[in-house]
Formats: sequence, structure tokens, C-alpha cells
Amino acid sequence: MMQASLLPDGRLHLNHGPMDLICGAEGPGAAAGFRRAVARFDGLLEELVAELPALRVEVAVLQGQVARVMAAAVAPFRPDFITPMAAVAGAVAEAVLAVMVAGPGIARAYVNNGGDIALHLGAEQRFTCAMATGGRLVIGAGDSVRGIATSGWRGRSWSLGIADAVTVVARSAAMADAAATMIANAVDLPGHPAITRRPAVEMQADSDLGQRLVTVGVGALTGAEVARALARGVAAAGAYRARGLIEGAALFLQGQSRIEGVLRLEEPEHV
Repeated sequence: MMQASLLPDGRLHLNHGPMDLICGAEGPGAAAGFRRAVARFDGLLEELVAELPALRVEVAVLQGQVARVMAAAVAPFRPDFITPMAAVAGAVAEAVLAVMVAGPGIARAYVNNGGDIALHLGAEQRFTCAMATGGRLVIGAGDSVRGIATSGWRGRSWSLGIADAVTVVARSAAMADAAATMIANAVDLPGHPAITRRPAVEMQADSDLGQRLVTVGVGALTGAEVARALARGVAAAGAYRARGLIEGAALFLQGQSRIEGVLRLEEPEHV
């Protein structure tokens, strides 16, 4: 059952099954924007479920607006394996944000779908979000970034790689979502004995990853091994940035980090 409620701080909380969104809006049009967001969210899960079998394969004919956004976001990453499901959280966030800001009077807005975020920034506005591994990412109105996504083996989705987290900024949330998945998959040490993997279908019977091995545990690695795994991810991120698919990425694994592209990061405050 779809649920919608205002949080004590004025943000909108939308929940339906696996979709859990936090929506923020500022300006005199915020209340009307929230009403539009609720109306769009209602029925969105059913819209996606109706095409779920097709969304779980690499290439299929899709009908729904959000489904087509998902397919378009993952297409540039082929021929490597990826299905439209890699962009579902970002695409849902985009769809709700689009109707939320369709009316006047909203200076700044965002939709956060489990850490995958779609942004609307009016003139001179900026958005700051905390990163899973510490520090904060800052996006300004003049930046081309309007989507943020994070993936990794510790996240809510299965990963083929071993990154603790990969945060990607891109021109859209769906593209950031797809790219974060692919870069996190690339951070890897194939065959390493400290890494435990299991077929995805053993973890989730209807997983779009099928028999592919997903990471379920990562033991202690040497500094050189961590650096080698991160280098694989940086190479993937650099290739995607060169093609204009992403604006930047931050990669994290066992205390080491790497930055690809230009990201404005604020260090966490210490008290």
C-alpha cells in the first residue's frame, strides 16, 4: 500500500514496497509540488511491476515512461552486462522530481531514493549531501550535475565487485545509478581467496543477475591489493567520463579512496 506523510522537518516521505523516497522542496510552490509528487508516486510501483520480466533482461521492448528512461540510461554501458534494473532507483527519483518541480515557485528540490538522488537547483542554489564513507559532496546550480548515486557490495543491491562504496555524479540520476553500478563492479580482485561470492539467484531468486557471482564478504586486503582493485574502478570511471556519461566519481575500499573527475568535497567536521 502506498504511503505518503510529511516528516517533522517538512520533507515528504513516500513509501511503497521497495521504494522509499525522501523529497525536499523550498519555495512558495513546495506544497503544490509535494501534491504532484504524491500523485505521480501513486501507481508507479505497479507501472514498473507490469514490465518487470522485461526490465530484468539486457534488451527488451519497454512501454512505460520510467522503464524507457531506465533502458536508455544503461544502454551506453553495453556490451558489458547490465539490465535496466541497474537504473531503477535513479529513474524513479527523476520521475517524481520532474512532476514536483513542474509548477512555479520551487527554488530548490530533491528526491532521495535510498541514496540515489535527483536534483533541481535554481539560480545560486546548492545542494550538500553526506557521503557513506564520510565527508560531504557539494553541487552548485552552475554545475552540470543533477544526479548522485552510490553503489557497492555493502549496499542494498548486489554487486559483482568489492568496493565499499562508489559515489557517482552525472547529468541525471538514472545515469549516475547505472554508472555507479558498473564502476563498483569494476573495483575487484578476481579469484582472490579473501573474497566470498555466491550466485545471485541463491541470494535473491528473481535477481536479474542470474547465476553471476555476487560479493557477500570481503576479508582484509593488503594496501597494494586495495590499490590494485581501486585502479580497475578508476579506469572504468575515467572511460565513462571521457565519453560524457558521468561528471565524476569517488571510490572507496578499506580505508583508501580515489577521485576521478572534479568533485567538490567537504571534509567531515570534527568536534
